[in-house]
Amino acid sequence: VEVDNVPKVWDLLENKKKTVVVQVAPAVRVAIGELFGLAPGTIVTGKMVSALRTLGFDFVFDTDFAADLTIMEEAHELIERVTEGTNLPILTSCCPAWVKFFEHQFPDLLNIPSTCKSPHEMFGAVTKTYLANKLGLKREDMVVVSVMPCVAKKYEAARPELESNGLQDVD
Repeated sequence: VEVDNVPKVWDLLENKKKTVVVQVAPAVRVAIGELFGLAPGTIVTGKMVSALRTLGFDFVFDTDFAADLTIMEEAHELIERVTEGTNLPILTSCCPAWVKFFEHQFPDLLNIPSTCKSPHEMFGAVTKTYLANKLGLKREDMVVVSVMPCVAKKYEAARPELESNGLQDVD
């Protein structure tokens, strides 16, 4: 079921000790326009970024970048699996609902899904390492918020195995 994290996000945006980064899924930049009465399919990227910055987000990114990272990692993993002739076929691990379904329904085949993090989790990891380092920030002073069309991403972000040093990659 959906969990409302809006109050938590407001608290984070008001915390001046935190650098708050938001990543937005590609589907959002189209769907949000419809909520404001624009024709279906209207891309509102500029308006959306301006609104998010006005709300107080320090940085706004598109998850597309992390999707590219995920594709590269999955391709590398596929080459290894084909070369070794093991754990084939490979299935993407981009969808947390799919991963959870696999864990419950096919636990004997858990070596088939890719070991890669989903794009939104990969983005969180890169943001809290590479970007934090570039900005001279500590990992714990950076917050990553995801705006996604999938409520399963909230469950995924809370999975303990996706934490690093006790901190979630995506908050």
